[in-house]
Amino acid sequence: MTGESRSFDVLVIGSGAAGLTAALNLAERFKVAVLAKGGLSEGSTAWAQGGIAAVLEDGDTFESHIEDTMVAGAGLNDRRTVEFVVENAPAAIERLAALGVPFNPGSSDRWHLTREGGHSHRRIVHVDDATGWAVQQALEKAAAANPNITLIPDMAAIDLVTGRNGVRYSGDGHVWGVYAVNRATARVELITARATILATGGAGRTYLYSTAPRGATGDGIAMAWRAGCRVSNMEFMQFHPTCLYNLEVKNFLITEAVRGEGGHLKLPPGVPGGGHRFMPDFDSRAELAPRDIVARAIDHEIKRLGLDYVHLDISHQPPEFVREHFPNIHTKLLGLGIDITRDPIPVVPAQHYTCGGVVVDLKGRTDVPGLYAAGEVTQSGLHGANRLASNSLLECFVFGEAAAGHITRHWDEMPAPPPIRPWDESRVSHSDEEVVVQHNWREIRRFMWDFVGIVRTTKRLERAQHRVALLRQEVEEYYGNFRVTPDLIELRNLVEVADLIVRSALHRKESRGLHYTLDYPDTLPQADDTILAP
Repeated sequence: MTGESRSFDVLVIGSGAAGLTAALNLAERFKVAVLAKGGLSEGSTAWAQGGIAAVLEDGDTFESHIEDTMVAGAGLNDRRTVEFVVENAPAAIERLAALGVPFNPGSSDRWHLTREGGHSHRRIVHVDDATGWAVQQALEKAAAANPNITLIPDMAAIDLVTGRNGVRYSGDGHVWGVYAVNRATARVELITARATILATGGAGRTYLYSTAPRGATGDGIAMAWRAGCRVSNMEFMQFHPTCLYNLEVKNFLITEAVRGEGGHLKLPPGVPGGGHRFMPDFDSRAELAPRDIVARAIDHEIKRLGLDYVHLDISHQPPEFVREHFPNIHTKLLGLGIDITRDPIPVVPAQHYTCGGVVVDLKGRTDVPGLYAAGEVTQSGLHGANRLASNSLLECFVFGEAAAGHITRHWDEMPAPPPIRPWDESRVSHSDEEVVVQHNWREIRRFMWDFVGIVRTTKRLERAQHRVALLRQEVEEYYGNFRVTPDLIELRNLVEVADLIVRSALHRKESRGLHYTLDYPDTLPQADDTILAP
């Protein structure tokens, strides 16, 4: 059934750091709607433990932060983007503090700064080990109090409204808003706007093990691709080295800062070399090596010895130091019978961050007029072949503001939406086979983990490609015959994103950053983006 139609000046799809930053900047002048697929706090921002990187310490420089970012990105970053984000970082931190984010105070400096893998200085501001949650709460509170912002939870976006959906065909492929399913009424609603900002996060749930929230199904990437946008560097999936291994608790991340503050990775007892600290065998930086190196080392040891997990041990530090630095992790694990002041933590790598995405410029513009994007949904050039720790929330604030700024400055040039047809459900029926959706969802996540994981081969990638093609056929047939549900929307997007990841990985005939293939172990002298055009 078709629901109501609503119109706003600007539509933001996604209620995390990027979306709410954009909305707050736009609301000074415009009526803004912010759509969330589930609850407003259910995106990745609220899950971010580590912190936000910015040059705030005496002796640190923009040039040093830029260099660290470029080194982590294996030469694939766009230097202009890196400079733009790094130079805008201190101001972004100031604005968050002004909104009430309670960053941990330092003894001599204004804030306590921690250090994470790949950084040459202490430059991470944080709120204990739950920075993202504090940021999310502050942004949400400010947005809820703003009369020009309408927050709309429980709306699953189906597709962007392009010129092709209008009563008149518009040849420029302009985006005019979105069709979305209201979870409460199960009706499809049309929401139109002069400008639309995608802030939908990444595609972590394409994988079996992921630290991403359940809603991270690559919706924005898939919708932008179908609307005519280029997508870039999807082969670069960051795997966080240390996700808690626990059969009851899924996706609990053990922050990078545990290694930054002296945690050691060791083989568990009962295997050859049990208790051995293995990271110095792989890299001179040991536990402070970039994430891709640490994740591959753990993956290597797990596969070599047939383990389920390895140990991360910080129990050699004073108990009060551990409790003070990691209060949330300490409390959470105590409830599972692990006292991190005395016991090691069982950990495995898990998909953590999508470095590729929708191609955007420094204003957050995509290839399609009327459509902007910010945050993990994009490939802005900041992360290159591997994201440097704590640059991700930073990208959300800087690009959320950049997109809002461009819309504000060019508002008078933006045409109002033409008449748009409502969603047509006259030829479909309710499905009685929800099991098909659930089965296919599980199948994608399993084969992506096995065939397109931390270490790849051409043969495994081709196997994955074959399965994606079969699933696409099934899902398209299903989508054409039955009413859309949020689960079906996500499955359709997962198939699209899995295909983009596999195609990108097959295209890259080298190992670089996060993309490591046994068939092409060397890095080519020239760093080129993988760009797919619809």
